[in-house]
Amino acid sequence: MKKLFAAFAAIGLLSAGIAHATPSTTLWIPSTDIQAFGVVHFGADSYNCVIKEPTAAGTTGNTIDYGLTVGVVPNDDKFGVEVGIDYRDATGNSKNPWYLNVKAGIKEGAFGDMMPAIAVGGFDFGTKSSTTSTTNFRTDNNILYGLAAKAFGAAGRFSIGYFSGNDKVLVDDTGKADNTGILASWDKTINDKWWAAIDYQGGKSGYGALSFGVAYTVSANSSFIFAYNIYNNDKLHDPTIEFNYDVNF
Repeated sequence: MKKLFAAFAAIGLLSAGIAHATPSTTLWIPSTDIQAFGVVHFGADSYNCVIKEPTAAGTTGNTIDYGLTVGVVPNDDKFGVEVGIDYRDATGNSKNPWYLNVKAGIKEGAFGDMMPAIAVGGFDFGTKSSTTSTTNFRTDNNILYGLAAKAFGAAGRFSIGYFSGNDKVLVDDTGKADNTGILASWDKTINDKWWAAIDYQGGKSGYGALSFGVAYTVSANSSFIFAYNIYNNDKLHDPTIEFNYDVNF
């Protein structure tokens, strides 16, 4: 889950990671959080299939994702931009494992106490736009999204948004395009060590999922995350248990 757009110009808060190449996220979906200027965020994410021998058609097994994200806007008290790169491998079958992402946003309260945080961005910009086999699949998922989020004191923070991706890649188990949907989340800091969240991405493609998770802060710049992901289309993916380690430099 995570990023480095500045490096890609030449070639053309701690948060959880997700199974696809990710900007800063809640658990599975993007969040309105943006890495501070000059902060490099590293995430190591593991998604472990609950069923050891998946039988559902199209089901993938375990997935790993290593990502870097960096904040690239100085004097970012109101605005922010982060960019990044991920290396993702699904059970050793990913022949084109590199993905890019970018996010820009306005911070909550930047122009008034009632103003929500707003973010727009894109992720899973892969490097392969055609496919010749099941193990050399196309990766140009090209998901664009918009989000708004507002904290309500002890009730926590609520986010709502919408996404749209490549209709040639985001399909259901019958091959029919299912490339748009809602994004929604709740998250709350419990104390100085624990954080909890629930999030949801709509649709019947492999991206649609409901996730529950908690994070434990190890130090001022690192945390562990444990989550459980239930996919909207069980014909494409069995549930996964997610373990993440996130650190800022």
